[in-house]
Amino acid sequence: MYHPTVPAELTSRRAIAEIVLCSGYPTQLLIGAGLSAAGIEPAPDGTLSARFVFAISAMDTVLLLGLVLTFLNASRERPSAIFLGQRPVVRELWFGLLTVPAVLAMVLVSQVIIRLVLPDLHNVPVNPFSAFLTSPSLLAGLMALVIVAGAIREELQRAFLLHRFEQVLGRPWVGLAIASIAFGLGHTVQGWDAAIVTALLGASWGTIYLMRRSVIGTMTSHAVFNVLQVLAGYAMLTRV
Repeated sequence: MYHPTVPAELTSRRAIAEIVLCSGYPTQLLIGAGLSAAGIEPAPDGTLSARFVFAISAMDTVLLLGLVLTFLNASRERPSAIFLGQRPVVRELWFGLLTVPAVLAMVLVSQVIIRLVLPDLHNVPVNPFSAFLTSPSLLAGLMALVIVAGAIREELQRAFLLHRFEQVLGRPWVGLAIASIAFGLGHTVQGWDAAIVTALLGASWGTIYLMRRSVIGTMTSHAVFNVLQVLAGYAMLTRV
């Protein structure tokens, strides 16, 4: 069984503060306030602003990952040990690819069950990100967004949070549940049904990380899933 070391510099209070700061909410609220003050609004005409979404995603990725690396350095922990573990990178890439069909099936089954059992949770008829599929340039930007700010940032963030939860609580699965719920709540703009499915996705990728102690597989799975979702949305929009 994996037992994380707890550096002497890392107190419980400090670890909890780092978890909160790296949850994504404080950084995005701060950046969002700054962008709004600069006249860049999230939804000036009732739809998501591509300029705002791309700006806040890029800035939050830099800020959040900077915080993660700073906190690990302050506690004298090697990022490679936390994020890569001991498994060969190429093997983890292939493993991540092999998980994609199972992830797609889980999402499909979850969506069907929610629509049948709790149809009122589908409270956003049209995904607001579909507005980013109206031109090749926006499509390219969205693809980069879901890979860099989605797969790469979120999986590094998730691994760091689970690592800290495990150091503080000693029970990684409690941290996984909390982080997954927070991950889902961050996607409520797409609807409550999407938030639930997203929480399940976060729990699935978090479980993989805890089992394998490498983000390569989860990054790969997450990136491929996101790209397939964007391409499917673009295909449906252009077909109509």
